[in-house]
Amino acid sequence: MQGNLSTKAMWPSLILLLALFCEPISCQSVGKIQQSPKEVITVEHGVVATDNIQCSKIGSSILQKGGHAVDASVAAAFCLGVVSPASSGIGGGASMLVRLSDGLVRGYDMRETAPSKASRDMFAHDPSAKEQGGLSVGVPGEILGLYEAWQAYGRLPWYRLVKPAIAIARYGYEIDRFLYFQMKNTEEAIRKDEGLREVFMVNGTLLKVGDICRDIKLANTLEKIAFFGASVFYYGPLGADLIHDIQEKGGIITVEDLKGYKIRHTKPISAKVMNHEIITMPVPAGGLGMIMVLNVLAQYRSAQALTGSLGLHRMVEAMKHMFSARMNLGDPDFVDIEDVVSKMLSQSFAREIKDRINDSTTFDPSYYLDRYK
Repeated sequence: MQGNLSTKAMWPSLILLLALFCEPISCQSVGKIQQSPKEVITVEHGVVATDNIQCSKIGSSILQKGGHAVDASVAAAFCLGVVSPASSGIGGGASMLVRLSDGLVRGYDMRETAPSKASRDMFAHDPSAKEQGGLSVGVPGEILGLYEAWQAYGRLPWYRLVKPAIAIARYGYEIDRFLYFQMKNTEEAIRKDEGLREVFMVNGTLLKVGDICRDIKLANTLEKIAFFGASVFYYGPLGADLIHDIQEKGGIITVEDLKGYKIRHTKPISAKVMNHEIITMPVPAGGLGMIMVLNVLAQYRSAQALTGSLGLHRMVEAMKHMFSARMNLGDPDFVDIEDVVSKMLSQSFAREIKDRINDSTTFDPSYYLDRYK
């Protein structure tokens, strides 16, 4: 089939591609749902999608109570910080895109930042410290970002948005397969940490899939955040306790780092791909890479060309080129990445990459890396 690419025929490939950039999702709708044999879901008022059905339901209930989409996002985010602690949480960072009814899109960059005492060679003596231990911890921004977005657009009281997560942490939630997988992969670290042992182990044994997990200390922390807002974390005793714990484990974050943290309002990246507008957060979010890959796949101009094992091969090759291009990116506060971003978004570059994909073979890493030196 020649002509414009049909996205309906591409759903399996697109879903696989999105799964590589995003967490698995589950949806909870608001209003009526009509589900056709092609699994197209339509709703009257809105839908909340997270990687946990319980959190999706919480976000949906917030909409049903008259909350803004930001209210639902805040409630769902706090829930995820409880039930998916290895992937999300109040000690980390996040990004948020808010698209208003008039089409205006605002980006909230609440990603972690390096402590003021960070240095270029801080991991030279122990490369593993990049991934584990106190030295790997950045200044958290999630709570402040969620709070600022709520102040701008929220309709429901802040406490009501945090309350569901408090209840889940206090009364428990079931360990799912993905969390158990993460626990097994980090079992040694859990055993060495008293706080983690209290939450994820019983009598020296990891909780299993289906077991109930409770985190009373997190529930108490969330309760303070619910009553006093973000200030209790960034200027109060919660933050001070966090800094103390991080420093005990070799971290270099200070109370001044917390007090000095600022949310950045960024300009989103927008691109027309396959007759759809994609709006995403700028670097360091992963949307730029996804747009590049989709641009390359669109060059085939046929849905049939992207199905089956050959379609999967083409997508994998496009992703290899994307990861190589992405290595030229850096922190925009310190590195000029404008040319790299423009190239990754350009149609001419996508056509060039498409021409470098060989349907019969793959290549050594140098084939992809040499192109971007």
